[in-house]
Amino acid sequence: MEVIAQIQRTAGAEAVKVAGEVFPGDRVPVLCLSRAGNLRPFAMDWGYTLPDGKRLINARSETAAEKPMFRESMRLRRCLLPMSAYFEWERREDGKRKYRIAPAEEGPFYLAGLYRFEGARPVCTVLTRAAAPEIEFIHGRMPVLLCAGEREDWVRAGRADFARAPRLEFSPA
Repeated sequence: MEVIAQIQRTAGAEAVKVAGEVFPGDRVPVLCLSRAGNLRPFAMDWGYTLPDGKRLINARSETAAEKPMFRESMRLRRCLLPMSAYFEWERREDGKRKYRIAPAEEGPFYLAGLYRFEGARPVCTVLTRAAAPEIEFIHGRMPVLLCAGEREDWVRAGRADFARAPRLEFSPA
């Protein structure tokens, strides 16, 4: 994916997680507006840091604009996180089962996200919504997946259909 290659070129020695499962705190590829107003790749740590040191990796799309932790980012600092799939865990009586989930359309997709600066370090979080019917048995929430036409609208103006989801494919990972 060209976005990841660009980030690796500009991140220098900073490692960016580009394959496999991403975990809170990992440095991930992100697209956001530059000061010149162009969509540009950056490397950010995944998760806002809470006062107790834990990471807040998700924000509910339904309430993020009202929550003090996310209000300013919703207004000023929206981003896109490129993905080829994401992973979710189903809780079962016999333990947990991991699933790989991706849109049925081939190719990369983008999650709607927010970012902020903690000191000089940029960090991001992913917006979530109620799970699509085909995967709600795995987990009640899912990331907000943006279709091609929504990407620019989300980053530039904060407009996106948080309730819309593409057809998803999933399989045990």
